Amino acid sequence: MANEIFEIEGGRKLKGSISPQGAKNEALQVICGTLLTAEKVTISNLPDILDVNRLIEILRLLGSTIEKVDDHTYTFEANAIDIEVMATEAYQSLARQIRGSVMIMGPLLARFKKALIPKPGGDKIGRRRMDTHFLGFIDLGAKFNYDAQKGIYTVDAGNLTGKYMHLDEPSVTGTANVIMAAALAKGETVIYNAACEPYLQQLCTMLVNMGADIKGIGSNKLYITGVDGLHGCEHRCLSDMIEIGSFIGLAAITKSEITIKNAGIPQLGNIPKTFQKLGIQMEFQGDDIYLPPDQNYEVQNFIDGSILTIYDAPWPGFTPDLISIVLVTAIQAKGSVLIHQKMFESRLFFVDKLIEMGAQIILCDPHRATVIGLERNMALRGIKMSSPDIRAGVALLIAALSANGTSIISNIFQIDRGYQQIDTRLNALGANIVRKVL
Repeated sequence: MANEIFEIEGGRKLKGSISPQGAKNEALQVICGTLLTAEKVTISNLPDILDVNRLIEILRLLGSTIEKVDDHTYTFEANAIDIEVMATEAYQSLARQIRGSVMIMGPLLARFKKALIPKPGGDKIGRRRMDTHFLGFIDLGAKFNYDAQKGIYTVDAGNLTGKYMHLDEPSVTGTANVIMAAALAKGETVIYNAACEPYLQQLCTMLVNMGADIKGIGSNKLYITGVDGLHGCEHRCLSDMIEIGSFIGLAAITKSEITIKNAGIPQLGNIPKTFQKLGIQMEFQGDDIYLPPDQNYEVQNFIDGSILTIYDAPWPGFTPDLISIVLVTAIQAKGSVLIHQKMFESRLFFVDKLIEMGAQIILCDPHRATVIGLERNMALRGIKMSSPDIRAGVALLIAALSANGTSIISNIFQIDRGYQQIDTRLNALGANIVRKVL
């Protein structure tokens, strides 16, 4: 992989329309879901990003026949899966690079009675335990083993049997994994404290279209009656709500006039309202979101006058993937806001770079940061920095676009993991982002 950087000339107002990519988090789930059937599954609106492309390669390695219909549509036919491939270094090396690879386990366990995965990679945002996945498999009757020396997780089961279970946390990927395993288990599985994000709802809808019996979709209590087999279907991914939130923050802090097309507003939950709490104005025009130019936005305090707190929570709470974006957006607001990142312990450490750029931020502890808005009295200044993870990387890119001078962001493969051709798409709106190979 080439060592690439972004060189950003900041201080430019952007203008125009932009369409969000397909949802990254949904794409990883539904691609794994294709392993539950030998028949053809067609998925459209897939984002062309590193994490999705890596997962596609993993399925190819396992024996799935995958055809590219166009840049964002693929067909998957898992009719020649060789589970022995899981023991190879090629498979394990690829699976280590992407955290979403863990969701291969549920479908393989359900269909082939065995699954193996190395400890997956992904963002370095603190401890990200996977107990929920394996405790769910165990509840269904699987045997679990972890080889700490090799970093290998294995599960196997002659037969999976439905059971009532209360998940220890509403993990999105954990819930997805257990749902897929339960879809072919014998009898009824009841999953309480299930995650219910729109992306998970999309996975359930796809599985139902494949012949699964799932009730309670959209709630935190799911009822899954196992079936003997699933068939093919066609599925379209939602627009990526994290990218939509990123564009809202970008437009506000850079005083840009941007229209976000086909935003899927009904699926955005409280994302628009959370940005509106920062004083950001937006207009809903059909399914588009219009951000007017030259916004001077003021943070809304609570009714009793106390400082606004924005915190993440499981859906329908505010998604943790947008905490970094909200924090950066608040830098140029009038007023102060407390950002409380509850779900991950290392996600706020990137604020040291924002402080170096001139932001007034107090990092209270690993989970809380107070942003004291600059009210546009002072612009950020460009600096050199490195992207620590997908969301912080884009937050730093947004900060750089609003800053005076030139910024350099290295380690941009982290951004490419979740945002497709972000430099090209923003340059089309008037940004000046140059991708360079070191």
